[in-house]
Amino acid sequence: MIRYARSADLPGIVEIYNQAILAKFQTADTRLFTVEEKEDWFNSHDTVNYPILVEEQYGMVRGWLSVSAYRPGRKALQDCVEVSYYVNQSYLRQGIGSALLSTVLEFCRAANYRTIITIILDRNQPSIELMEKFGFSLWGHLPGIANFDGERCGHVYYGLQLQ
Repeated sequence: MIRYARSADLPGIVEIYNQAILAKFQTADTRLFTVEEKEDWFNSHDTVNYPILVEEQYGMVRGWLSVSAYRPGRKALQDCVEVSYYVNQSYLRQGIGSALLSTVLEFCRAANYRTIITIILDRNQPSIELMEKFGFSLWGHLPGIANFDGERCGHVYYGLQLQ
């Protein structure tokens, strides 16, 4: 089931994010976070404009997706959002990312957002494939900007125009 995140979901969200950090090349963060460190981030999202969605089964958060303002405060970009998603490592390749992305596309259309972007590490081929499956296309590449203990990789920007 996909639904809006509640504060009780934050430990599961943080656990999944920390798994991505440990896996490398799924996020540019390199240190683990506590639930307390992510509370302000969580509270900055709302169900009206910038939700966090979770996929849960039997009370367990198996994946999550956040919608955030792209370049907050810049009025000309107010109908553009950035989407980030993460799936519990035990449930990869089971359609959770697709379900979350499908749901958020409906939300973004209903909210009258025009543009969705996502920023992915260029070594994260599964995420790139997922974006392409949903019609996102490569809009930019910043080569070699991320440094993981001497291993470099880039950021790719994928985008989708909704209207």
